[in-house]
Amino acid sequence: MNERSKRSRNGFVYLLIAVAAIAILINMFPSTPKSRTADISQVAHWIQEGKVKSITVRDDTLRIRLNDRPQEVLSRKEPGQDLIAQLRAYGVTPDQLREVKIFVETSSQFGNWLVILTNLLPVLIIGVLFFFLLRQAQGSNSQAMSFGKSRARLYMGDKPTVTFDDVAGAEEAKQELQEVVEFLREPQKFAALGARIPKGVLLVGPPGTGKTLMAKAIAGEAGVPFFSISGSEFVEMFVGVGASRVRDLFDQAKRNAPCIVFIDEIDAVGRHRGAGLGGSHDEREQTLNQILVEMDGFDTNTNVIVIAATNRPDILDPALLRPGRFDRRVVMDRPDVRGRRAILEVHVRGKPLAPDVDLEKIARLTPGFVGADLENLVNEAAILAARRGKRAIGMDELLEAIERVALGPERRSRVISPEEKRIIAYHEAGHALVARMCDHAQPVYKVSIIPRGMAGGYVLSFPEDDRMFMKRSEFTDRIAVALGGRTAEEVVFGDVTDGAVSDLEQATRMARAMVTRYGMSERLGPMVFGQRSELIFLGKEIGEQRNYSEETAELIDREVQRIVREAHEKARQIILRYRHKLDEIAERLIREETIDGAEFEAMFRDVDAPQAASLLA
Repeated sequence: MNERSKRSRNGFVYLLIAVAAIAILINMFPSTPKSRTADISQVAHWIQEGKVKSITVRDDTLRIRLNDRPQEVLSRKEPGQDLIAQLRAYGVTPDQLREVKIFVETSSQFGNWLVILTNLLPVLIIGVLFFFLLRQAQGSNSQAMSFGKSRARLYMGDKPTVTFDDVAGAEEAKQELQEVVEFLREPQKFAALGARIPKGVLLVGPPGTGKTLMAKAIAGEAGVPFFSISGSEFVEMFVGVGASRVRDLFDQAKRNAPCIVFIDEIDAVGRHRGAGLGGSHDEREQTLNQILVEMDGFDTNTNVIVIAATNRPDILDPALLRPGRFDRRVVMDRPDVRGRRAILEVHVRGKPLAPDVDLEKIARLTPGFVGADLENLVNEAAILAARRGKRAIGMDELLEAIERVALGPERRSRVISPEEKRIIAYHEAGHALVARMCDHAQPVYKVSIIPRGMAGGYVLSFPEDDRMFMKRSEFTDRIAVALGGRTAEEVVFGDVTDGAVSDLEQATRMARAMVTRYGMSERLGPMVFGQRSELIFLGKEIGEQRNYSEETAELIDREVQRIVREAHEKARQIILRYRHKLDEIAERLIREETIDGAEFEAMFRDVDAPQAASLLA
C-alpha cells in the first residue's frame, strides 16, 4: 500500500471517529426545547378566557399557540382519550371551542425510523471503527505488533556509496580491516587453511574520527548488505523489547549472509552488567545478554561480521571483548598532519579552490582536529566564500574557518567601552608576549580582541608539529602563558578582573596534573596520587578516591601552589622586562583589533628570538 492510500485510509478513520463523537454527544446532551409547558387544566382555563389561538394535536402531545405570546406552549392530554371530551370535562363550552383552531397531525413511520437510526448511529460507527482497527492490527505493517522487530537500516552492497577511497587519515585501520573485506569476498580462501575470521570488530576512537564511515566503507568494498543500527534503538520502555529486536536483527543478517551488522554507540547497551541503577534485571542487561548469545551462536560458515563503534571502550562488559566476540580492536585515532592533509583533499573534491590555497599549511594549523572538524572547516569556508560573493574558496576563508570551528563565530556587534577594550588589549598582549618569550611555548599565530564565541579576545597559537608527549618544561611554560593575561593586568592597571577565570582553571588543572598524574614533582617523586572513580552505568566521573594521607594531600597542595607561583613570577618578569613590547602590542590591538602571526613576529625583530617561526612563513 502506497503512502497516499495510507493517508486516505487514516483520514477516513479519523472522520468516522469525529462523526461518532458528535453523535454520542448529541445523544448524551439532547437539545431541550425552550417552549413553556402547561397541564390540560391550564389549557382549558386559557380557552375559557379566550387566550388560545390554535391547538396542534399529534398523538398525545399538544402545541398551543396563544394570542399574546409568540412561543408555543406544550401540553399533554390523557392517552387514548378525545381532546374535546377532556376539555368539556374541565368546563369548556362548545362556543368557546369554536373560537379555537384545532389541527390534528398523524405520526410518520419515517420519523420513528429516523429516531431509531439516530440512536443506533454511534453503535454502528463504533463497530466499523473496531473492524478497521482489528484489520490494521492484523496487518504486517502494524506498529502495535512490531515492537520486537529490528529497526536496523539495510543498505545493499550492489551500489556502494562509500569505499576506502573516501576514508583518509586512517591507513593502519584500513589495513587491519582489509582482511575483513577479503573474507567477505573470498571466504573459501580462509576456510581452506582452517582460518577463522574474527566475528566482531570493535572500532575505538574519539568522536568524529570516522568510525561509522569506516564501517560503511567495509561494506562498500566487500559489496555485501550492510545493516546499521544504533545501540540506543534496542532499548524501549517495555521489558524484553531490546532482546527481541536483537534476535530479529541477527535473523535478518543470517538470511542475507554474507553481510555486515554495524552497531553504532554500542556502549548504550554494552556497559558492565551488574552496575545498572535497575539491578541485575535491567532492560539493557537483557539486551546485552541477547547480543552475547547471538554472537556465540554464529557458525563458522555464517559469514556475518558484526562491527561496533564506541568512544568509551573502558566501560564495556568484558564478555563483549573476549575472543569469539569482539576479539579485534581497531583504533581510529586523531589524524596526524599527513592524515589531516589527506582528509582535506577528500572534502575539497568537487569544490572550486583559489590558486592561493595551501592545504599543507591548513593541515599544520589544525592539530587535534578530527575528520568531522575538517569537514566542517571546509564547509564553513565554502559558506564564507559564497557570502562574500566569490566563485572559489580562498585561503582567507579557510583560515577564518579554522577560527570559527575552534572558537566560534565573531561577535562584532558586541558593545565594548573604551576602558574594557584597553583591558582586553593588555590582557591578550600579555598572553602573546609571554608565549613569544618562553622557550617551550607554542608560536603565536594570531592575536585579536574581537569577541569570538564565549571569549572577549583570544591568542591563537599552534605547535610547529604534532606532539604525542609533553615535557615538564613545556607544562611550566604553558602555565606561564595562561597566567600572562592576568599578570599584565596586575602590572599595567594595578588591579585584576574576572576575565581570567578560564586561564586560572587551565593553569591550576595543568599544575595539579603535573603533581598527581605525571609524577613531575621533585618533592613527591614519580608517583600517581588518587584514583578516579566513575559510575559505569552513567559513564560519568563522580570524584577521586584518595589513596593518600592528609599530610600527602597538604604536600600536593603546596606543590601545586609552588608550580603556579613560579610560573606567575616567570610571566611577571617577562612582562616587566619587555614592558615596551607589551605597550606596543596593546596599542596596536586597540587601533587594528587583530594582529596576524607574521606582523606579530615582525614586532620582535630587534629582540633575540627564542622560538622558531616556521609556521608563520
